[in-house]
Parts: sequence; C-alpha cells; structure tokens
Amino acid sequence: MLGVRDVGLEWDEWACKTRAAAGQLTIRADVAAYPLWPFLGRITGLIASPPCQAWSMAGKRLGLLDQPLVHQAVADLAKGLDTREQLLAACRDPRSLLAAEPMRYLHALHQHGQPEWVAMEEVPDVLPLWRQYAAILRTWGYSAWTGILNAADYGVPQTRRRAILLASRTRTAEPPPPTHAKLAEPDSLFGPGRARWISMAEALGWGATDRPVPTVCAGGGPGGGPEPFPSGSRKTLSDARDRGTWKPHPPVNSPVGAVDGRAERIVHTEHPAVQATPTVWRWTLRSNNQAHATVRTIDEPAGTLFFGHRANACVWQAEPTLSTPTGTAPAPDPIRITAAEAGILQTFPADYPWQGNKGQIFSQVGNAVPPRLAAHLLAPHLGKSLTPDDFTLAA
Repeated sequence: MLGVRDVGLEWDEWACKTRAAAGQLTIRADVAAYPLWPFLGRITGLIASPPCQAWSMAGKRLGLLDQPLVHQAVADLAKGLDTREQLLAACRDPRSLLAAEPMRYLHALHQHGQPEWVAMEEVPDVLPLWRQYAAILRTWGYSAWTGILNAADYGVPQTRRRAILLASRTRTAEPPPPTHAKLAEPDSLFGPGRARWISMAEALGWGATDRPVPTVCAGGGPGGGPEPFPSGSRKTLSDARDRGTWKPHPPVNSPVGAVDGRAERIVHTEHPAVQATPTVWRWTLRSNNQAHATVRTIDEPAGTLFFGHRANACVWQAEPTLSTPTGTAPAPDPIRITAAEAGILQTFPADYPWQGNKGQIFSQVGNAVPPRLAAHLLAPHLGKSLTPDDFTLAA
C-alpha cells in the first residue's frame, strides 16, 4: 500500500512462508543472533515489534518481573556493551530480553547515521521501556514520541491498544491524527469530523443480503419444527466456511436469515397465529472461556484478538434480544471464529495468502500489527498521505 520495499527478519516458519506468498522479502533468522553488517549504510527505517507473549495479559506476564533486566540490557546496548548472555540467564522468560534487541540494531546503525526513522510496537505494559528508548534516541538527535494508541481510532474493527514509539531524524515525531471515534463526530470549521468506529458486522459484511450471520445450526423451536439443514450437514458447512468457500444466501422464508447482522429464528408451532413469531438472536464475539473474557456484539469493534492455548479461542455465540409469546427458541450453538474472519478483523485482505494450518494462521494473525494501523504510523515518515480510498475492508 505504501510502495516501500522492506526486508523482514522473522523466526516463525509459517510467518515466513506467509510473507513469501505475499511477495515480501524475508530472512528466517533469530534476530538476537543475526549479524548487523548487511544493513549498515543500506536502510532508511527500522520497524521493531518484539514478541509480546512475555508481557501480554493473555500469558503469565513474566516479562514484568524481568523488566529491570530488560532495562539494563537496553542501557548497556546503547553504550555498545553486550551483556545479553548474563542477563538472559537471569530472566524468568527468555522472550523478555527480545524487547531489548532493537537497541542492538539501533546502536550499530547509529554509528552510520541510520536509520532515518524508527517505529516500534508492543503491548501497553512495555510503554516504560519505550520511554527509555525514546530518551536515548533523543540524545542521538532524534525527535521521539511514545504513547498508547487504540487501533479502533484508525479504522481497525478492533479495540486493540498498543504501546507505540515513533522517532525521526528529519521530522517531528508525533502520533497520526485519529480518523475514527467511538461516536461519529460532525464536520466543523476545523475540518471533517471523525467517522464512527468500524464494527465487526461492517468489516465482515454481515447483515448484507448476500451474507448470512454465522450460523448453520438452527433447530426447531418448542413446537418441534423442522431443522433447516439435514442431520450431519452442520459440520460439512462449517468445514466449508473454514476454507472460505461457503457463502450461502438464505431464502427469504428460511428459518435462518440475516436481519441487520442478527440471527432470526422462527418458532414453529401448530397454531397459525404464532407460526411466524420470531426470536431474534444477536451474535457476539467472546475472546476466551474465562469469566473476565471480552464479549462484544457484532455492532461493535472486536476486543483485542489473541490466540494460543485452547482457552484463548475466540468464539461466536448468540444472545436473545426478543422473546416470543410461546417462549424462546433454542440458542444457536457457539461456533469458532474462522481464520479468515480473524484476519479481516486485523484489516488483512480477505484473500491474504496465509500459510499453515488453522492454529498456525491464528498465531500469525494474533501476533500481527493491524496493517491499517501500521500504514497510518509509517506513512508520514515515508512522505506518503493516506485517504479513505486507500483502505478497503473486505466484505
């Protein structure tokens, strides 16, 4: 989108294969062991997004306990002192020290007047570390900014909050102006107002006439009505959805239909007066099966997507929004979010060439910076300007 060539350093095999399929040059390597000389005098920018598992709310957060060691590593590397081996031996999570690794690159590049700009991303708890980086970069002649940004404020259908560092030798480092807000804003004398946050339904195209809500499992109501799909068909259709090939168009009189992004289930009885009385279900996305899980309705952005062990699976489930005189029809069975849906909610194109099995793809999606947020962060440093026409959310 930005028309700039990048070289990626990535450890994960399947992330490398995905990047290759997308036409991006990638070196599969351990960034902590890769030599720095190939880049000296040859790059203009550095993007660093260290693994977040050691710091994330979804994990054990041992990175917080290791934080003093990481700060020490950054301070040492900024002086050209490599104490990583000793500090790594004391870390409770070996991944923690990878958050100091960008300073090894920055120190070496700084000796050659590089890079022109820097962009770094991590979970919010890493913000104090980014402030340490910023303080060092300012002594090297950079303008630097650090803070927490919400991806939803930049058109991502997900309220993903991340600690960001931006630095530049040639321009004032500052966050890009938000383009979206929780509530739409009117235009004013100072310019156009921000658009409303993009919802999951809008991003996924749910509620449109050619796309059903995510259910294939509507059974009969209390009156014993027929199932809309033959026995055993649910798994077949679900499997097809995972492959991105199932796009049925429910007929108008189908027991399951799309009603403004909600699932409508007809309660079948023998009495004609109540034959067509609906029970309306509103679909929600639940981030895991824990009591404090984030639950969002489809007319809202998703919560932060993360994937890993089974408890972290994101699941679509339905909640009733209307009861009928004859009782509430059975709720549709929960279904798992597909990899394609997860990618779209991260603002990857619907046809992005993900490589690997579902688990490997989910891991890549959860680890990624939303491309739409990344474009806003990088565009000013690349001399680019973005308009809404530059972004197309798949429907």
